[in-house]
Amino acid sequence: MTPWNLLDLDRALRASWAADTCSPDDQPDWMLDNPAWGHCDITALVINDVLGGDLMVGEVHLDGVQHGFHWWNRLPSGVELDVTREQFMSGQVVTAARVVKRPPGPLRRWDQYLLLRERVIEYLGHLPEPAV
Repeated sequence: MTPWNLLDLDRALRASWAADTCSPDDQPDWMLDNPAWGHCDITALVINDVLGGDLMVGEVHLDGVQHGFHWWNRLPSGVELDVTREQFMSGQVVTAARVVKRPPGPLRRWDQYLLLRERVIEYLGHLPEPAV
């Protein structure tokens, strides 16, 4: 197995984001020039598979109105890693951050998570088994 680094994981995720892995709620606004849009939840899960740690979630607000939730990771070291934060190009603010337990078993977007994960595996090679 060829070793890889965090930059390799980041590149693999970015190469794997597409309209078919975007959250259905966000698909109408997904564009190639903002590929992270609608991918925070399943991206955080793949990173959690690889690096462990905690899942973080916060509320997304624009002009004082909540527009859903945003997911990212807190690594075992305590460092927070958010590789999809760049999706917020319109002044959205993420508030009310909290740690959440990874849900057991198949998730709401299980098929899209598995598709993203498979694309990352194609890019990098073997990944740890999903934490289900």
